[in-house]
Amino acid sequence: MNGLQFLLSPPVAFFFFLAVAGLLYVLGRAMAPGLNRTPGKLTTYACGEDIPGVKVQFGYRLFYVFALFFTIMHVAALVIATIPIGKIVYLGIIYLALIFLAILALITRD
Repeated sequence: MNGLQFLLSPPVAFFFFLAVAGLLYVLGRAMAPGLNRTPGKLTTYACGEDIPGVKVQFGYRLFYVFALFFTIMHVAALVIATIPIGKIVYLGIIYLALIFLAILALITRD
């Protein structure tokens, strides 16, 4: 393995670009202006109104619904795209009807 092949190996390239990113971070931090602590600079702005801070707890429930939806749709698209020509196409139509019912059950629950 010659020197160029060694430099192009993934671990060496990873650490090289990690060092480049660190250097860019340090240079950017040195060039950035300092923060002047003035009243109201770090507060939330909403058209001049004072908005009290509220802690919001996000949940993953809606995320899982969307993730399941896209998984079902992508698998359905893959199955339909790979169905061979012939009488088996009618099974694809039945499959699409079942996918429609699954999506309908997913979005109309609760």
